[in-house]
Amino acid sequence: MQIQLTETAVSKVQSFMDEHGAEKNAGLRVAVLPGGCSGFQYGLNIEDTPEDDDEILDLNEGVRIFVDPFSAQYLEGVEIDYVTTMMGQGFTFNNPAAAGGCGCGSSFTV
Repeated sequence: MQIQLTETAVSKVQSFMDEHGAEKNAGLRVAVLPGGCSGFQYGLNIEDTPEDDDEILDLNEGVRIFVDPFSAQYLEGVEIDYVTTMMGQGFTFNNPAAAGGCGCGSSFTV
């Protein structure tokens, strides 16, 4: 499985992990959840340990990513970035598997 985080996203994830006192084996859970106006939405969470059936990706930057089997089918090749604009800031997803999305960018369809 291939998931990429930009340098900005890695920096922000590491900052969140430091702020929350995450353990050494902690990682970023990247999930796809049913919902949103287009059918699916992304979920991000810092977790101390992976689940037994998670796929675990260790990035060179020292960030671990945990992906459950359901989400993995929708996340192959996704690039996660952290952007700051005049309208706000947050994580964005460039997902080659997404066939469409909503206007706010928080959900997608396949």
